[in-house]
Amino acid sequence: MIALIQRVARASVTVEGRLTGEIGAGLLALVCAERGDGEAECERLVGKLLGYRVFSDDAGKMNRSLMDIDGHGTSGGLLVVSQFTLAADTNSGTRPSFTPAASPEVGRRLYEHFVDRSRAVLPCVQTGEFGAAMQVSLVNDGPVTFWLRVAPPAPPRAIPAT
Repeated sequence: MIALIQRVARASVTVEGRLTGEIGAGLLALVCAERGDGEAECERLVGKLLGYRVFSDDAGKMNRSLMDIDGHGTSGGLLVVSQFTLAADTNSGTRPSFTPAASPEVGRRLYEHFVDRSRAVLPCVQTGEFGAAMQVSLVNDGPVTFWLRVAPPAPPRAIPAT
Protein backbone atom coordinates (compact mmCIF):
# COMPACT_ATOMS: atom_id res chain seq x y z
CA MET A 1 0.00 0.00 0.00
CA ILE A 2 1.03 3.56 -0.64
CA ALA A 3 0.38 6.76 1.27
CA LEU A 4 1.48 10.18 0.12
CA ILE A 5 1.39 12.21 3.32
CA GLN A 6 1.53 15.96 3.67
CA ARG A 7 1.91 17.90 6.87
CA VAL A 8 -0.82 20.52 6.71
CA ALA A 9 -1.91 23.63 8.54
CA ARG A 10 -5.43 22.69 7.39
CA ALA A 11 -7.05 20.53 4.74
CA SER A 12 -10.50 19.65 3.49
CA VAL A 13 -12.20 17.53 0.86
CA THR A 14 -15.51 18.09 -0.92
CA VAL A 15 -17.63 15.90 -3.18
CA GLU A 16 -20.13 17.65 -5.46
CA GLY A 17 -19.89 20.78 -3.33
CA ARG A 18 -20.53 18.85 -0.08
CA LEU A 19 -17.81 18.94 2.61
CA THR A 20 -16.93 15.35 3.56
CA GLY A 21 -13.86 15.93 5.71
CA GLU A 22 -11.89 18.78 7.24
CA ILE A 23 -8.96 19.03 9.66
CA GLY A 24 -6.76 21.68 11.18
CA ALA A 25 -3.05 21.07 11.74
CA GLY A 26 -2.21 17.44 11.06
CA LEU A 27 -1.68 15.08 8.14
CA LEU A 28 -3.40 14.67 4.81
CA ALA A 29 -2.91 11.09 3.60
CA LEU A 30 -3.61 10.14 -0.01
CA VAL A 31 -3.94 6.34 0.15
CA CYS A 32 -3.76 3.65 -2.52
CA ALA A 33 -3.91 -0.14 -2.47
CA GLU A 34 -1.80 -2.10 -4.94
CA ARG A 35 -2.33 -5.57 -6.36
CA GLY A 36 -1.29 -8.15 -3.78
CA ASP A 37 -1.99 -5.89 -0.80
CA GLY A 38 -4.03 -7.20 2.10
CA GLU A 39 -4.94 -6.27 5.63
CA ALA A 40 -1.40 -6.95 6.87
CA GLU A 41 0.08 -4.32 4.53
CA CYS A 42 -2.74 -1.95 5.41
CA GLU A 43 -2.13 -2.26 9.14
CA ARG A 44 1.64 -1.86 8.72
CA LEU A 45 1.04 1.33 6.71
CA VAL A 46 -1.34 2.72 9.35
CA GLY A 47 1.26 2.05 12.03
CA LYS A 48 4.01 3.64 9.97
CA LEU A 49 1.92 6.71 9.15
CA LEU A 50 0.70 7.35 12.70
CA GLY A 51 4.21 6.95 14.09
CA TYR A 52 6.03 8.85 11.34
CA ARG A 53 7.89 11.77 12.91
CA VAL A 54 7.16 14.81 10.73
CA PHE A 55 6.23 17.41 13.35
CA SER A 56 8.80 19.64 15.05
CA ASP A 57 9.84 19.24 18.65
CA ASP A 58 10.88 22.14 20.89
CA ALA A 59 14.32 22.18 19.21
CA GLY A 60 12.78 22.49 15.73
CA LYS A 61 13.67 18.93 14.67
CA MET A 62 11.13 16.56 13.12
CA ASN A 63 10.82 14.27 16.15
CA ARG A 64 7.07 14.18 16.78
CA SER A 65 4.45 11.99 15.18
CA LEU A 66 0.75 12.64 14.73
CA MET A 67 0.27 10.68 17.94
CA ASP A 68 2.64 13.05 19.77
CA ILE A 69 1.02 16.35 18.75
CA ASP A 70 -2.41 17.70 19.57
CA GLY A 71 -3.97 15.72 16.74
CA HIS A 72 -6.52 14.17 19.06
CA GLY A 73 -8.90 17.12 19.25
CA THR A 74 -10.74 19.37 16.84
CA SER A 75 -7.58 21.40 16.19
CA GLY A 76 -6.04 18.75 13.97
CA GLY A 77 -5.96 15.16 12.97
CA LEU A 78 -5.79 12.96 9.93
CA LEU A 79 -7.61 13.43 6.63
CA VAL A 80 -7.62 10.20 4.57
CA VAL A 81 -8.39 10.41 0.84
CA SER A 82 -8.36 7.47 -1.57
CA GLN A 83 -6.20 7.98 -4.65
CA PHE A 84 -5.59 4.97 -6.89
CA THR A 85 -3.40 7.02 -9.26
CA LEU A 86 -0.52 6.68 -6.76
CA ALA A 87 -0.05 3.13 -8.12
CA ALA A 88 0.46 4.38 -11.67
CA ASP A 89 3.21 2.81 -13.76
CA THR A 90 4.87 5.75 -15.52
CA ASN A 91 7.90 3.90 -16.90
CA SER A 92 6.97 4.06 -20.56
CA GLY A 93 5.16 6.46 -22.83
CA THR A 94 3.24 9.53 -21.82
CA ARG A 95 0.09 7.87 -20.50
CA PRO A 96 0.17 6.18 -17.08
CA SER A 97 -0.90 2.57 -16.66
CA PHE A 98 -2.97 1.70 -13.62
CA THR A 99 -2.53 -2.08 -13.74
CA PRO A 100 -0.45 -2.02 -10.50
CA ALA A 101 -3.48 -0.70 -8.58
CA ALA A 102 -5.75 -3.08 -6.69
CA SER A 103 -9.19 -3.75 -8.11
CA PRO A 104 -11.86 -1.24 -7.03
CA GLU A 105 -13.43 -3.83 -4.72
CA VAL A 106 -10.15 -4.62 -2.95
CA GLY A 107 -9.16 -0.95 -2.95
CA ARG A 108 -12.42 0.04 -1.23
CA ARG A 109 -12.12 -2.74 1.36
CA LEU A 110 -8.52 -1.80 2.21
CA TYR A 111 -9.30 1.93 2.24
CA GLU A 112 -12.14 1.34 4.70
CA HIS A 113 -9.89 -0.90 6.79
CA PHE A 114 -7.22 1.83 6.78
CA VAL A 115 -9.77 4.37 8.04
CA ASP A 116 -11.15 1.97 10.68
CA ARG A 117 -7.68 1.11 12.00
CA SER A 118 -6.74 4.82 12.08
CA ARG A 119 -9.93 5.68 13.98
CA ALA A 120 -9.21 2.92 16.50
CA VAL A 121 -6.08 4.82 17.52
CA LEU A 122 -6.80 8.44 16.63
CA PRO A 123 -10.33 9.78 17.17
CA CYS A 124 -9.95 12.78 14.84
CA VAL A 125 -9.96 11.03 11.45
CA GLN A 126 -11.83 12.61 8.55
CA THR A 127 -12.24 11.16 5.06
CA GLY A 128 -13.02 11.74 1.46
CA GLU A 129 -15.38 9.41 -0.41
CA PHE A 130 -13.94 6.32 -2.07
CA GLY A 131 -14.26 6.38 -5.87
CA ALA A 132 -15.78 9.87 -6.01
CA ALA A 133 -14.46 12.87 -7.91
CA MET A 134 -13.14 14.96 -5.02
CA GLN A 135 -11.74 18.42 -4.60
CA VAL A 136 -8.98 18.50 -2.01
CA SER A 137 -7.85 21.80 -0.52
CA LEU A 138 -4.82 22.09 1.69
CA VAL A 139 -2.28 24.43 3.13
CA ASN A 140 0.94 22.41 3.14
CA ASP A 141 2.98 23.21 6.25
CA GLY A 142 6.66 23.44 5.36
CA PRO A 143 6.10 22.14 2.74
CA VAL A 144 6.57 18.67 4.16
CA THR A 145 5.57 15.73 1.94
CA PHE A 146 6.58 12.06 2.13
CA TRP A 147 5.80 8.97 0.08
CA LEU A 148 5.34 5.88 2.27
CA ARG A 149 5.01 2.39 0.84
CA VAL A 150 4.51 -1.00 2.43
CA ALA A 151 4.92 -3.68 -0.20
CA PRO A 152 3.33 -7.12 -0.02
CA PRO A 153 5.78 -9.93 0.64
CA ALA A 154 7.57 -11.21 -2.44
CA PRO A 155 6.40 -14.61 -3.66
CA PRO A 156 8.74 -17.44 -2.71
CA ARG A 157 11.47 -18.09 -5.25
CA ALA A 158 11.71 -21.49 -6.82
CA ILE A 159 14.75 -23.48 -5.78
CA PRO A 160 16.56 -24.73 -8.87
CA ALA A 161 16.86 -28.47 -9.20
CA THR A 162 20.37 -29.84 -8.96
